[in-house]
Amino acid sequence: MVFVKRDAQGQIVSVSLEADGEHVEAATAGDPAVAGFARTVMGEDPLADSDLRLVRVLEDVIDLLIHRDVIRFTDLPQAAQAKLMERRSMRESRGALDLLGGDDFV
Repeated sequence: MVFVKRDAQGQIVSVSLEADGEHVEAATAGDPAVAGFARTVMGEDPLADSDLRLVRVLEDVIDLLIHRDVIRFTDLPQAAQAKLMERRSMRESRGALDLLGGDDFV
C-alpha cells in the first residue's frame, strides 16, 4: 500500500509509503496511475516492461494448467496462491481480458 498526492487535474505528483497531511489517498503499487507515475520519475525500462508482460502470460499459463487438471491450485505454495488470487481479483475488478481468452482454453 502506498499513499499518493494529486494535483488539481487529478494527476499523481508524489507517492509516499506513509500517510501524512499531503499523501492521503491510498493506492496499491500495481495501480496503473502509480505505475505511470513511477515510469515518469524513473524512466522507461524495457526489461521491466517485458517482465510485466511475462507475468501476465505466466498467470494465464498457470490458469490453463489448473483448468486442464495438470496441477491443482492447492499444489502451489501458500504465498504463490495468495499472489495469484490478489492479481486475479485486481484483473477482474479492472475488467481485464486474459491473454488466452478467459475460460475458453485451447
